[in-house]
Amino acid sequence: MTQVSPSSHDASRRMACVRQKGTQAEIDLRKILHAKGLRYRLHVPLLTKPRRVADIVFPSVRLAVFVDGCFWHGCPKHASWPKSNADFWREKIETNRSRDADTDQRLNALGWATVRIWEHEDARKAADRIAELVDSRKQNGVHLCR
Repeated sequence: MTQVSPSSHDASRRMACVRQKGTQAEIDLRKILHAKGLRYRLHVPLLTKPRRVADIVFPSVRLAVFVDGCFWHGCPKHASWPKSNADFWREKIETNRSRDADTDQRLNALGWATVRIWEHEDARKAADRIAELVDSRKQNGVHLCR
């Protein structure tokens, strides 16, 4: 792929200001998980070279949760493809999608389960899904070796 850049300095500055962690969708999900009695760690680097950081991690059952923004990760329901500087944006979003798939594959190979939550998803339903997976992994004896 050819390297393209943002259309302007202002566009680059706006991109740099977008939150990468602590988004409203992530905070809403965390509050519900905590209310369910689930305890987790935040923004944990699980892979190095290349560095990959999960938003919410349940280390004892090897579960990594990623809360993906609809625009930045190309949500099939809400993805939009900007017309201005279209090549740049298509490459950026497709690169994010490829990195997400690579991260999931690498973590799965190491015995981790991954859950991807779209920012538009209902936080309660997402929390229920995560809680079920945490319980299932506990019941199936998936625990981090200490």
